Amino acid sequence: MSELAPDRATILVVDDKPENLRVVGDLLRDTYQVRVANSGARALAVADSAPRPDLILLDVMMPEMDGYEVMRRLRANPATADIPVIFVTALNAEEDEEHGLALGAVDYVTKPLKPAILLARVRSQLELKHARDRLRDQNDWLEAEIARRMRTNELIKDVTLYGLAAL
Repeated sequence: MSELAPDRATILVVDDKPENLRVVGDLLRDTYQVRVANSGARALAVADSAPRPDLILLDVMMPEMDGYEVMRRLRANPATADIPVIFVTALNAEEDEEHGLALGAVDYVTKPLKPAILLARVRSQLELKHARDRLRDQNDWLEAEIARRMRTNELIKDVTLYGLAAL
């Protein structure tokens, strides 16, 4: 794959069927950087490598390791635990959807895919992730700023006390 553009979100599409990878990849490729994996094990490796995906579209029904197990392992790994996952599957029973959402998926889309719906859900989840990332970064900055100001206040207090003691 060519060098990834830093300003475009990266989406990992996971499906064991090459035609599904092609269809979803073609749908997303104009707007996003698309990485693909054709198995659960490969998905875990790709998700834990640079560039880390901003969103994962994950099929449920795959041989060897199904999407639910992939989801469990993604959530168990601190490096991939916060990557939002949308299940994209032919399983359309209510209990399947509930199970996927209970595992931590942010959405559940059933096949056959409706391109406009998939694109809208992808866009929404990427906007939410961007907002969460900004809040996290802002909180990190605020915590560092508070610590810096507390150190400054302690220094001022120490200087003041030393000055008073000298008087």
